[in-house]
Amino acid sequence: MVEEQIDWRKTVEAILENANRPFVPISKSFIQQPRGSKERSSVLSQFVTNGDLRGLKAYLLIAASASSPDTENEWYTSLPLQTWARAFGCSETAGSIATAKAAATRILLRLQQRGLIEKSRCGKERKIKIKLLAQDGSGEEYQRPASRYIRLSHDFWKSRFDEDISLPALAMFLVVLGERTPCELPTEHMPEWYGWSADTAERGLRELQRIGLIRKEQHLKEAPLSPTGITVVNEYYVCQPFDKRTLDSRRHTHETKGGEA
Repeated sequence: MVEEQIDWRKTVEAILENANRPFVPISKSFIQQPRGSKERSSVLSQFVTNGDLRGLKAYLLIAASASSPDTENEWYTSLPLQTWARAFGCSETAGSIATAKAAATRILLRLQQRGLIEKSRCGKERKIKIKLLAQDGSGEEYQRPASRYIRLSHDFWKSRFDEDISLPALAMFLVVLGERTPCELPTEHMPEWYGWSADTAERGLRELQRIGLIRKEQHLKEAPLSPTGITVVNEYYVCQPFDKRTLDSRRHTHETKGGEA
C-alpha cells in the first residue's frame, strides 16, 4: 500500500507559521562579499554556476524555519527526513517516498559541502536536525545578521513564486533586494561583482519583470564621452509586498503583536 502524504504546500505553510515572523533575513555576504574582498562573488554564485535551483530554494526555506536560537545560541530546525523531503518539493517528482528522501539527503549534502549548514540526527525519533552556519559559506557559527542583510518576505512562498521561478531570476531577485531602490545593475559587471554571466543576469531580470517581482524604468543620463553625450539607464524597483515600505509596516505590526522581528 502506498503511503499517503499531504500536499507539500501545507508543509511549507506550517514551517513559515512556526517561524512566527513575516520575512527571513539573509546576510548580504551570502550574495556578495564586502567591498575590499579579494573576490566579490560569494556562495550564491556556487548555486548559480552549478544550476542548483532546488538547493537554493531549500536553503532559503531552512533559513526561514530557524527563527530563534536555543539556549546555546544555536539556530536550527529538527524535522523527520520525510518532512524535509516534502517541504523541498522532492515528493512531487520522486516515484516513491524512499526516492524523495534520497533526493532531500543529496540536497542537504550539497548545502553542507558549501559550509551553510550542519546536519545531524537527534531525539528518539531520529529527526534530521539542520543547524544554520554563517551565511558566507565560511562554516563558522551562525549569527543573526544585525546589518548588511536582505529581507525575503514569506510571500515568496505564500504566493507560490517559489514554484515556477528560475534560478537566474531567483538569484537576481536576491541581488535586487540587496540594493537600494531604485538600483542600476549594469549586467556587464555581473561576473566580477556576483560570479555569473551578464546573460544569466539579463534573463533573470526579464523574468522578474514578467512575473511582477520587479519593475523597470528607463531614463536618459548625461554621458559626455559617449557618441551622443547621452545614454539610457535602466532603474529597477522592487514591487509590493517585497519592498522596504511594506516590510517595515508588516514588521511594526508583527512586533506590536509580540512576534519575532
